This record gives sequence, C-alpha cells and structure tokens, in this order.
Amino acid sequence: MKNIENETKGNENVTYKEARVYLDSVSKYGSVLGLGTIQKLLCGLGNPQDDLKFIHIAGTNGKGSVLAYTSTILSKAGYRAGRYLSPTVVSYLERIQVDGQWIPEDVFARLTTLVRKAIAPMEAAGETHPTVFEIETAIAFLYFQEQGCDLVVLECGLGGAKDATNIIGAPLLAVFTSISRDHMGILGNTLGEIASDKSGIIKPGCTVVSASQHPEAAQVLRQRSKLLGCPYITADLSLAKLVEESYQGQIFSYKEMDAVYCPLAGRHQLGNAVTALEAVFALRTLGYCISNDAIRQGLKETIWRGRFTCISTKPLFFIDGAHNEEAARRLRESLETYFPEKHFIYIMGVFRDKEYEKIAGIMAPLAKSVHTLALPDASRTLSAQELASVMERHCHGGIPVQAEKNLESAVENTLADAGEDDVIIAFGSLSYLGDVMLLVQNSIIFR
Repeated sequence: MKNIENETKGNENVTYKEARVYLDSVSKYGSVLGLGTIQKLLCGLGNPQDDLKFIHIAGTNGKGSVLAYTSTILSKAGYRAGRYLSPTVVSYLERIQVDGQWIPEDVFARLTTLVRKAIAPMEAAGETHPTVFEIETAIAFLYFQEQGCDLVVLECGLGGAKDATNIIGAPLLAVFTSISRDHMGILGNTLGEIASDKSGIIKPGCTVVSASQHPEAAQVLRQRSKLLGCPYITADLSLAKLVEESYQGQIFSYKEMDAVYCPLAGRHQLGNAVTALEAVFALRTLGYCISNDAIRQGLKETIWRGRFTCISTKPLFFIDGAHNEEAARRLRESLETYFPEKHFIYIMGVFRDKEYEKIAGIMAPLAKSVHTLALPDASRTLSAQELASVMERHCHGGIPVQAEKNLESAVENTLADAGEDDVIIAFGSLSYLGDVMLLVQNSIIFR
C-alpha cells in the first residue's frame, strides 16, 4: 500500500461524480457502530492507519474547533498535518484535508475506486457492507498515508469506543472537548454513560488532554486514564484571561502565551482554544518542536465556518451549528454578550432526533421573529410546520413564527425584514448552513 498508483493500475477509476453517487447508494446501510467491518476493510487495504500518528478528538461540542486550532498550529510549525472531520459546511471534500487543503476531486475518486475494490470480496463472502462513514474513513487514511502526513488530527464521528475512527492504535493524544447529553439512547442515558463511551479512545501509551468537564464526566475520564496508566492533563479555563472580545474574535492570555488573537467568537471558544493549547503543549513534551510563534500564528489563521460565523455585516447575519442544548446555551450567551441592544431574527432547522424542545426554550425568549424550515435529509428532519409549532409554544407576546416553504424564501424574507437594529442568525443543524452562506452572499450582491 505504499504506492497506491500501482494498486489501481490497469483498473478504470470512477469519476468524482460517480464516486459521490456510489456513496449515496451506500447510505442505505445507515450508521452502524462497531469496529468489525472497518477492521476487515482496512485489512484489505493494507492497514494504512498503522503508518500514521494521530491526535484523536472526542466530545459533544467543540471537537471541530479544537481540531481546526490544533491542525493549523501544527501546519505553521512545519508539520504535514492531516485533518478528518464531519459534518462539513462548505463542501463535501472539506472533511479530508492536508495542511488546510481539501482532498482533490480526482484523488477522492481514485481512492474510492480502490476502497470499492476492497469491499467486493467482503460482499462476495456475505459479510456486512461498510457504511458511508467507514468508507470515508478508509479513504482518509489512504490519503493521509499517500501524502506522508507527520500527524493526523482525527475527529470522532459518534461517541468514541465503537466509532469507526477508533480502529487506530494508541494515539499520541486522546483529546476531550466538553461532554454533555447528546445522542441519548445511543451512547447512554446519563452523562457518565456517555463519557464512558467516549473514553474508549483512551489507550495505553497515549496522553489524555481534557477540557474542563462536569464532575460526572471528568471522573469517568480520569478513572480510565489511571487504569491504563495514561497521563491526564486538564485545560484549566480559570487560568485564561480574556483581554478583549467582539463578534470578530477575541484576545486572551493563557500560561506562557500572552495576548494571543483568536478569530473565532463566543465565550465557549476560549475553552476550545485553551484545550488546543494544552494539546500542543503535550506534543512538545513528546518531542515535537512547536514554537510560540507557530502557536500564535496558527490561532490567528484558524478558520472554522459555521460556529458563530458572521457572513454579512449589512445586515448582521450569523450562522451557527447550535444543534443541542449546550450549543444553544452558548449561542444565546454570545448573542446577549455581543448584541445586548439588538433584536434577533431566526432561521432555524433541526433534526428530529435532537433536543429541539430544549433548544427552542433556550432561544425563543430572544426572538423578534422566527422562520423555520425542513432540512435536506427528509428521513431525519423535523418539518418546518412542526418546528414552527414548537417555537410558537415557547415564544411569547405574539412573536411571528413562519414555516417557510424552502431555504431561499427564508433567507429572502429575513433579509427583507431586517432593520438597522436587527441581527439575523441561522442555526440548528450544520447541514444547511453552507447553502445559507451562498444564498446570503448572492442576495447581498444583487440587492
């Protein structure tokens, strides 16, 4: 597997479009937790993951932000850094990157062909077909191996222990962002049970870095770390000093890093940035050369769309992937912190399997008006009408709530209604926020 070109020589590769059609057809196998299938698939591909060194990230909220900070810093330090993340906002190809550059379409198509060939004997033997996520994970490992990545920052898809990404051996670091209640009934019904599942990425020989956690979650992570003899480091948010903040970013100090700029807004991003810093400090103790200048520049140049991202200033328009209770609380905190005198117009779309009643209860009190919509994934979405009914129950004082027929009408109506003292915020699932960005940009240009 050292030379992928030789492996595919003499075999016709699919096009990128054909690769996407193939993966869409595989979606019928759904999402299945467990490592048996991905293990067989990767074995057939020569186990490319065994040639890579990983920083494995699990948690409920903040995984992508910590991944973005950490991988950008590593690139600035001169390391070839792979990134694997999901879901994405701008492009499907965004989920597999090296040094911030998305995997090219032709390479993705070629590697899809290779993975599909490895699946064929599994199908012939009547074995379980890999899921879309397992196939994407295999493609990512092949690409990172081919690109000669020094380090790969790897985001768990769901949970930890049985997530396909956990097929790797002991990572250099097992990093945990904030753990809260999400995917109830799948990962567990209590915070401790959810933390226990996520703690499955901790393996003998790794160093554990964790954000500040609820005591119930922290106890689980500490116990597993102690059991396996892994050093445990907590990113102590109390040591962080916020120097300056606005919706355009923040300046903070933490330990030896004085007055560093972070372009991602929101108080919660301070905790994510501090967690990333502790991960970088831990890599230093493992012998990696990462200067303070690289850290400073990496934080400054981090881009992570869809997390309280401003996509227009006239009017002010933000997108945010607040899809669970904790994320909704963080979004509300940001709105109240940065815009205490403004009024808020919402575009909202969520999946049926999320805690939409709690999200509605948190966000409704700030609303001037609400525009609800259905998401592209018809099998999971809460309909615009159902979501509108939920928001109406939580909104008081005759706040208008409109179930929109599509995203285009939602964007057009909010832009038309917004006054000088209004802020528009599209939130909920990340799955539709990329389309919001494109629609707003086009609408602003042609108004």
